[in-house]
Amino acid sequence: MATKLYVGGLPYSTKDNELQEAFAPAGTVVSAQVIVDRMSGRSKGFGFVEMSTDEEAQKAIEMWNGKEFGGRKLVVNEARPLGERPPRRDFGGGGGGGRW
Repeated sequence: MATKLYVGGLPYSTKDNELQEAFAPAGTVVSAQVIVDRMSGRSKGFGFVEMSTDEEAQKAIEMWNGKEFGGRKLVVNEARPLGERPPRRDFGGGGGGGRW
């Protein structure tokens, strides 16, 4: 079964194919996607890589977690489903200062 990995700390110039090429030595990369901002189209500095087996995913974590890629230190771990993350802190309202 494929295992999805979170890859944080990516250089903002990283493309999907570069991410796939970087993880290929660990095994078969099923998919690799750099997450981009919908409005600007710019990278958000993180992405996801799906490896074909749990063993290859573990090898990829060992190979890249804490290592430098494009001048930045990567954080690589098994991706967690949305429901398992802590809730975001929302302070409500909008920003913007105004005069009193």
